[in-house]
Amino acid sequence: MKKRVTLTFPKRSIHQPITYRLAKDFNVAANIIRAQVAPNQIGKLVVELSGDIDQLGEAIEWLQDQDINVSQASREILIDEEVCVHCGLCTGVCPSQALSLDPESFRLTFARSRCIVCEQCIPTCPVQAISTNL
Repeated sequence: MKKRVTLTFPKRSIHQPITYRLAKDFNVAANIIRAQVAPNQIGKLVVELSGDIDQLGEAIEWLQDQDINVSQASREILIDEEVCVHCGLCTGVCPSQALSLDPESFRLTFARSRCIVCEQCIPTCPVQAISTNL
């Protein structure tokens, strides 16, 4: 099972080896999608956790016991078809290849199921046709 979550942890917890502990203690893989971690600041990680459903539950409980806020990532990328000019700039920064140009029509296609909501496409769009729902 996979779950995409946002982890927000206090300044005192940023030095903990979170992903190591998830893998070693709970057999849960953590694919880091976005990280904002700096010394003496609140840290944020957007991760996709994968593992057995029971182990995921235990891992999330452990994270919360460490005073790490765990929230389900419910964001998704939205593309305004009326604004999009199908330039394809966003396709070059999409790590999951969720965005591509159709080779015949040269129109942008979006495979929502492949999107990891890394948001790298948002600042790349010259006409601001890409946003998130939150």
